[in-house]
Amino acid sequence: MYIDPIAVQYPENLRDDHYVIATYYCATGRNTNALKFGAAMAVEQSCGTWLKVPGETEEVRDRAMARIIGVYEAPAYQCGIPEDVAERHFILRVAFPATNFGPSFAMMLSTVIGNISSSGKVKLLDLEFPKTFLSQFKGPKFGVQGIRDLLGVQDRPLLNNMIKPCIGLSPKETAKLAYEAAVGGVDIIKDDELCANPDFCPLEDRVQAVMEAITKADQKKGEKTLYAFNITDRTEKLIDNALTAIKNGANCLLVNYNTVGLDATRMLAEDDRINVPILGHSDYTGAVYESPWSGMSANLIGAVLPRIAGTDMIIALTPYGKFPMQMDTFIS
Repeated sequence: MYIDPIAVQYPENLRDDHYVIATYYCATGRNTNALKFGAAMAVEQSCGTWLKVPGETEEVRDRAMARIIGVYEAPAYQCGIPEDVAERHFILRVAFPATNFGPSFAMMLSTVIGNISSSGKVKLLDLEFPKTFLSQFKGPKFGVQGIRDLLGVQDRPLLNNMIKPCIGLSPKETAKLAYEAAVGGVDIIKDDELCANPDFCPLEDRVQAVMEAITKADQKKGEKTLYAFNITDRTEKLIDNALTAIKNGANCLLVNYNTVGLDATRMLAEDDRINVPILGHSDYTGAVYESPWSGMSANLIGAVLPRIAGTDMIIALTPYGKFPMQMDTFIS
C-alpha cells in the first residue's frame, strides 16, 4: 500500500508556526484503512483531488498539502478485528498550512470542514492555532475584565436577562421592561430574537427609549447596566446599524454571529468606531454541533471561534436550560 510521504508526517517534523491542526472523529467501514482514508481527506482539503493532475507538482504539494500527523483507533484493535465489528472509529489529526487560507474564517472553515462535511461520519472536534495565525486577529475589545470594569462589579457573578416578549413590542414597551429588569438587579439586558430595525420598533427609537430607561434605573439602583441591542441584519447593514445604535446612546451591541458569519462579526469587532462591548448570540449553532457524527464541536462553534472573531461575551447553552447540552460539553 503506497502512502504519500508528504501527506503523512510525524508532528515534530512540522514547523510549529506554520500549521493549523484539526482534530476529527471519523467512523469508517470495517475494512477501511484509516491512514489511507485520512491521507485522502488531507489531500482533498488542500492541494489535490481524487486523482493526480499535472499541475500538482512536488513543489506545490510540499508547500500546500495538508499532513496527517496522527491516527488513533478506539477501541484500539491491534491484532485483529472481532467478527461482530461492522464499523471502526478513529481520531484523526491533520495539519493544514495556514497560508492556504490566511486569516479568514470563511476560507479556514471551507478548508478544515468543507467538502468533507459531506463525507458521512466526520466531525471536527478541535482546532489548534499557531501564534503567528492568531496574531492577525485583534480579538475582543473588552473581554471579561473589561465588562466588569464597565459595570464596576468585580466580586460576584454577572446576571444577564432578555426582554420577553422577544418580538412585537414598541420602543416604549421595550423600555418599560428594560427599566424593570435593570432596577431588579440585572447587569446585562439584551434584545432577544428581535431583528435590528423592524417597522414596529425602529432601532433609533428603541435605543433612545431604552437608554433613557436604563439611565433612570441605574440612578435608582446605584449600579450600571449594559443593554445589548440586536443589530443582526444583512451584511452590508451591520456597520450602519452598529453606528446608529452607538450614536443614539447604546452601551452594548448584540449580533447573531453564526447567521451573519464569523468574518462579518470580526468586521464589527475590529472597527475602531464601535467602542462598546459585543454580545454574541448562539442562534443556529445547534444545526452545526448537535449531530454526534458530523459538523463540528459545540466548543468550537460556540466559544473558541466567536471569541477569536472578537465577541466580548457569548450566549452559551447550559445543561440547566430548555435546550439539551451535556455537562461535559458545557464545561469544555
